[in-house]
Amino acid sequence: MTAKHILVVGAGSVGKRHLRNFTSLGCRVSTMDPRRDRVQDASAEVKLERSYTDEQSAFMDSALFDGVVIASPPKYHVSQCVTALEKNMPVLLEKPVSPTLSDALVLQDALKGKEHRLILGYSYRWWPPLQEFFRRLQQAKAGKIHHAQFVMSAHLADWHPWERYQDFFMASKDLGGGALLDESHFLDLMVWFFGMPERIFAKVEKLSSLEIETDDNVDMLALYANGLRVSMHLDLYGRPHEKYIVVEGDKGTLRWSFEPNRIQFGGDMEQKWQHSDFQYERNDMFLNTAKEFLTVLDGHNGISCSLQDGINILKIVEACRQSSRSERTVNLKDLQGD
Repeated sequence: MTAKHILVVGAGSVGKRHLRNFTSLGCRVSTMDPRRDRVQDASAEVKLERSYTDEQSAFMDSALFDGVVIASPPKYHVSQCVTALEKNMPVLLEKPVSPTLSDALVLQDALKGKEHRLILGYSYRWWPPLQEFFRRLQQAKAGKIHHAQFVMSAHLADWHPWERYQDFFMASKDLGGGALLDESHFLDLMVWFFGMPERIFAKVEKLSSLEIETDDNVDMLALYANGLRVSMHLDLYGRPHEKYIVVEGDKGTLRWSFEPNRIQFGGDMEQKWQHSDFQYERNDMFLNTAKEFLTVLDGHNGISCSLQDGINILKIVEACRQSSRSERTVNLKDLQGD
């Protein structure tokens, strides 16, 4: 059987990760990035079948590729996906779908009848520790859930130490950076665990001295019809870095932390915790995403994260923005486009 040939659009950090992972899975890979230095860096890490510095040339060769990974800044996601779908290329799309809900709905129209051709890369869904956390929630380990807390705090200057954070797309509002959009991983986990909330109250703002145009602080309260309350904090200035989830129910408390990579459960009044430690690397979630994409290329229809999931997240993003501007709670069913 001929090895699958994957085109990766965008050769930044996550693009190079996809190039390495698909290569490790026995695929042939090519890349497109308008920055020639990034293409050269990628070629030093993996064998590239082809390389491009303009999008039009890459998509003109669509017949050479079995599928495409869109790993460019969010500003370009929708237009590049639409082009790929017009070329009948299955797509693995990095999150978020786009910077705005209205743009994502354009892609939804283009995908009609081809929903099985696109996987959305909210990669934590493919990570065994969080899959286990989800299973424990489904098993009602903590009983009926009343409150959950999600925290992601990580200083932007530490993300890519090989480049100035001011040059990273995360610093640019036009390219689709910022805490709310980029760390919408945690919004996705909230919806995966609990479904869509009814109402949102949020503050989205720039608080730190980081030299960026985008938001670096998000505080959100999600209100569910069943009485569940979810609080979420996302920031781009925190040190040491923290990522954790705490879920409190009437039978106890379930926790997950990124460092250490651990699930804990406590059901007593004292600080006595049962815990499970995991040895999985962060790259395993991306590798598992890539494996599922290869099954899509073979004709399988099961998708762990779809475009509709991404649109739901952008509805929450837009609710957060509207709430922050108005300083009022936003009901998702009354949400107007941005």
